Amino acid sequence: MKERSSIPYLAAIGMVTLLSGCAVKPDPITEDEARARVMEDQQRIYADQELVFKPIGFHEAVARALKYNLDYRLKAMESALSYGLFEVAGYDMLPSLVASAGYTSRNNDSGGNSVNIDTGDISLFNSTSQERRHSTGSIAFTWNMLDFGMSYYGARQRSNEFLIAEERRQRVIQNILQDVRASYWRAVGAQRLADRAQQLSIDARKALELSRAAEAQGLVPAKDALTYQRMLLDAVALLTARQQELDYAKRELAALLNITPGTPFTVADEALPELPPVPYNLSELEELALIKRPELREEDYRKRITADEARRQLTSMLPGLRFDVGASYDSNKYLYNNDWTDAGVQLSMNLLRPLSLPAMKRMQAAREGNDEARRLSLSMAVITQVRLSVERYKMSLQDLNVMDESNQVDQKLVALAEAETTSRTGNDLELIRTQTRALNSEYQRYAAYAAAQAAYGRIYNSIGLSVLPDNISDMSVQELAETLRTHLEDVQGDTFPQWQTSAAVPSFSAEQASSL
Repeated sequence: MKERSSIPYLAAIGMVTLLSGCAVKPDPITEDEARARVMEDQQRIYADQELVFKPIGFHEAVARALKYNLDYRLKAMESALSYGLFEVAGYDMLPSLVASAGYTSRNNDSGGNSVNIDTGDISLFNSTSQERRHSTGSIAFTWNMLDFGMSYYGARQRSNEFLIAEERRQRVIQNILQDVRASYWRAVGAQRLADRAQQLSIDARKALELSRAAEAQGLVPAKDALTYQRMLLDAVALLTARQQELDYAKRELAALLNITPGTPFTVADEALPELPPVPYNLSELEELALIKRPELREEDYRKRITADEARRQLTSMLPGLRFDVGASYDSNKYLYNNDWTDAGVQLSMNLLRPLSLPAMKRMQAAREGNDEARRLSLSMAVITQVRLSVERYKMSLQDLNVMDESNQVDQKLVALAEAETTSRTGNDLELIRTQTRALNSEYQRYAAYAAAQAAYGRIYNSIGLSVLPDNISDMSVQELAETLRTHLEDVQGDTFPQWQTSAAVPSFSAEQASSL
């Protein structure tokens, strides 16, 4: 009879389980849902940004990139997540305090009788000591010393993982500065020469048409006309390539600053900063790089994590000492005491766990060896990067000096061609060709200056120097730009003191550009 009464319950449970399994079906994302997601993302990508209402200076460009660049936002969120995991891991060390409450109901009485073991006679009539319906409640305090030790080392590992996330965020900041530095100064050159290049392209096309007309009319020997056209086309092609190269820098800069596509903006037209000379204290720079590079500091934290993992594994072999204290309540009227307090101590240990100690030691030795080999390899790479960045900067300054001298010669040739044209001893075609070549040399000069700035940025980046001070929260773009200016100047002054007294490479001002 009792077995029959349980069948409906089992059938009901089986039916519910079957229906629950059939209720889940694949639900692919629809095109409308994807389109809605795209619209929402586009709004959020450019949301809450300060509008661009004036020309952007270099430090403001860096400030905007750090404030609105999505890669930096991602690393900042990853750092915040790591800190959150560290905070949660800290709570794992706390004791367990569990409160529970319940209600029990059944359709018949719980009871039974007793049988004499020796005679087999029933010694008690059927009886019960439990009500059909009763409620329970309890609160229990539990602390396990082994769990505390495991959680302690786990929290230490989470704390070092948070510091690793911070170092990666610093690396992203340094890369953003490097990318903005490389793009910004090329954009400055493109902006300064854009109008002149457009007008000269128009004049060059007219000169080509005039040369072709003179060739067709027999006014100029065909060989001379074609040679001139060939030189002019080569100059125009090179001019177009340079113009496209520098124009691309402005689009790249807009992407780094997270400016909405199609938004017009200009960069500040001011004198280009002086480029410092090549540093000579390579050994000091290498040592500084080995101290400050985020990748190597990340390896230092990984070493800590490896050591804590070894301690955590050894802790797991210790006996577990557990303390329990709890208070309980039961409304069952048949109980002599409806509420009570109990306490206990339990000691337990996995006797087979120590057998894995030799394997653990070998694994720990392998981890430490791997960490050390990776750190040494990375240290060598850092030293090489510092030396190569200094050498590249030296070469870029040499290129800049050559381009500067070449540009000066071309400007003098333009002045002579203009004077000859004015005195009617020259011709307009030769003047245009000379102006085109001179503008090409100006493009090359600006490109060389931007390359030198990028090479200088690689030195800064290879050493791992800080970009941001610590307290930058809730700053506006202008406040952050001014803070960056002061901070970067201070860092450069502390790191390269000899740069402040050595002769620097002269800059190229806006007035000089407009007068050429």
